[in-house]
Amino acid sequence: MDLQTRLLERDAELLFFALTPPRATTPPARIQEIADATAARLRPLELDALVLYDIDEESDRNPEERPFPFLPTIDPGDYLERHLRKFHAPVVVYRSVGKYDDSELKTWLCAQDARQTLTVFVGASSRETPVKTTLVRAQAMRTEVRPDLLLGGVAIPERHTRNGEEHVRLLTKQSAGCSFFVTQVVYDANAAKNLVSDYYYECTRRPDVPPAPIIFTLSVCGSVKTMRFLNWLGVDLPRWLENELVHAEDTLQASLDYALATATDLIAYCRGLGIPFGFNVESVSIRRDEIDASIELAADLRKLLRRAGTTTRHVDRVHHTR
Repeated sequence: MDLQTRLLERDAELLFFALTPPRATTPPARIQEIADATAARLRPLELDALVLYDIDEESDRNPEERPFPFLPTIDPGDYLERHLRKFHAPVVVYRSVGKYDDSELKTWLCAQDARQTLTVFVGASSRETPVKTTLVRAQAMRTEVRPDLLLGGVAIPERHTRNGEEHVRLLTKQSAGCSFFVTQVVYDANAAKNLVSDYYYECTRRPDVPPAPIIFTLSVCGSVKTMRFLNWLGVDLPRWLENELVHAEDTLQASLDYALATATDLIAYCRGLGIPFGFNVESVSIRRDEIDASIELAADLRKLLRRAGTTTRHVDRVHHTR
């Protein structure tokens, strides 16, 4: 069963792995070397999808100094088209839609193979950010010109903790065409479970709106600097966990152990509730040891997931009998 079908039928215990494309200053020959090496390292994971991020500076969202400097990267769409066509798995291409005008976005949408490419639209990092295309306009454009190209949305558990309305945002995005959601990095399992719970029970009050798959992003943290970068990105680490990571003899291993514990908690909760889910693993650092640990995390998650699960039947039964 292909990824699009699994998402639409909500038969999902999925495994994604996320990358940031190489820096824009990378020599062309080196770019292909990186792509080939990445594909070789990820192939044993048998991923359901590769995720390519479309990063932006976001300095207007957070005025504090960025722990890792912003370095422009190759456009993720170009990276896929020119260097990753031999990657034998679907690819989810993020689009920070504010960077592109209508014609650029429309041209890209029309050029994609919907059997192999999906997309996640990301809006502006703050209301003050000048944009060429709004998120609402981008969603409408996708519906107009490529309704067959599956669209995902971003889910932020921390925002739900702050205002209690993130589940409403998810439903709004779902009505605008989103078929799945990918969270920001999760370090607070309770925040993620609160969001999932509110979203799920709101769906039960709307018989025509079944819950869409939620893909939880997990990441490892091998240093205090990486931790500070996660904080800068808006990821909430519980205070006790920050203390444990700072004082651990092996911060990276402690982080890896905690990520697995978080995943185990979320798996049990989502299976019990009957909501389709999956995991997206990323490394926010370019350090080799943290990237290696991210791949190890993905391999461990692969063993925990039911890759062809029974989630759909359970969701439909629960959803339509309430």
